[in-house]
Amino acid sequence: MKMALTDALLRSAKAPTTGRLEIADLRCVGLCFRVTSKGVRSWCFRFRDPISNKPSRFTIGRYPDVTLGDREETDALGQPKLVQGARTRADTLRAQVSAGVNPIGRKRKARADAPGRSFAALAERYMTEHSRRHKRSHELDDRNLRLHVLPKWGKRAYAKIERSDVIELVEALVNDGKGVLANRVQSLISGIYSFALDAALLQVNPCSRLRKRGIERSKDRVLSDDEIRLFWRWIVEAPVSRPVGLGLRLALLTGCRVGEVAGIHRHELANLADESGAEWLIPSDRVKNSRLDKPRQHLVPLSYMARGIVLELLEGIGPDRQHLIPARDRESMTSMPPQSLSNAMIRFGDAIETNDEPATSTWKASRPTAHDLRRTVETRLSSLGVPKEDRDACLNHVTPGVGKKHYDRYDRAAEKRRALNRWAVALEAILNNRTAIVLPMVRESV
Repeated sequence: MKMALTDALLRSAKAPTTGRLEIADLRCVGLCFRVTSKGVRSWCFRFRDPISNKPSRFTIGRYPDVTLGDREETDALGQPKLVQGARTRADTLRAQVSAGVNPIGRKRKARADAPGRSFAALAERYMTEHSRRHKRSHELDDRNLRLHVLPKWGKRAYAKIERSDVIELVEALVNDGKGVLANRVQSLISGIYSFALDAALLQVNPCSRLRKRGIERSKDRVLSDDEIRLFWRWIVEAPVSRPVGLGLRLALLTGCRVGEVAGIHRHELANLADESGAEWLIPSDRVKNSRLDKPRQHLVPLSYMARGIVLELLEGIGPDRQHLIPARDRESMTSMPPQSLSNAMIRFGDAIETNDEPATSTWKASRPTAHDLRRTVETRLSSLGVPKEDRDACLNHVTPGVGKKHYDRYDRAAEKRRALNRWAVALEAILNNRTAIVLPMVRESV
């Protein structure tokens, strides 16, 4: 049966008693509307195979999910989008047949290739060929993918993910109060699609020029003298284990990242018998800003106070142990995970709720994090008159500029030792609640 199909006809067409009713559309060659005896209504496209000339049928979809003409809908964010109707889809299929392509064969091939075209497959290529190869933060990428992206997009075709999908995913994190995480996830998705562009897998990045939707505020938390005394006294007490507390004390003395402190290894230490020459050499594979293609280690001169903490940590482990802050599992030979030190600061804040020391109220009002210890060190070094280039060297900040990047290989070991010794003297004075007598820094003559 052939008729000019209309919406009224489609709605009123009665199901046959047996078999199926099929109506060919006079206004669109090849398009047919079908109704089964059970009332199932659907669209198909009839054509002849370009090679064998055999009659074939391609299923388009069910009615009214697929309407006769195009229609406009709104997506999850309220943005309008055009949904193709049966006639538009049939026109596309007819063009493929005219070009010598069998739509059924193309659909089968697309189904077979679907696993390799999923977002999960693209993400794994990105992790293998880029993130794990070039980024030290690849574990964070992997975690964000597993927790926040793959559960929603893993099975979807990466080419079908649109800008609105990215906004919807990121906005959900922002609405949960995770603005910083939302920005990190958006950057990760953008990086994956930039990788796809470079690999000639796509021509468009849905994150291109997409502003970050989470609000990030620069942090400025620095410990006061009272807070330093509170921290130093109680950080080695329950519920924080003494090794972890000593590690956090070491972070306050050296300005090192807690991840670097957590992994401190016996073989990284040298000259511990010499109070004025003890040092800690963090290898390049544990330095945050060391690139895989340009490894860079970080020398940390140990002040007399830092040396004392290191010696105490060494006394607390057996001779067969290499990590000064071992994992809680006594059978494990690994170091304490970096997040354990960060979590210890949280537990410390919970534990001092009933403490009546002067700094308790300010600590509770704005709880410092483990990273705030590092900021405190730099701020205190600055207040002691330590030049910025020496502060950057102590904290292992990357100094911009071609000269620093390619030519200046001086490690500023002497300057770092003087600066950290000066901070140790000042810290001891704070702990003793007295004013430190600090001599001005004088550059040694060569």
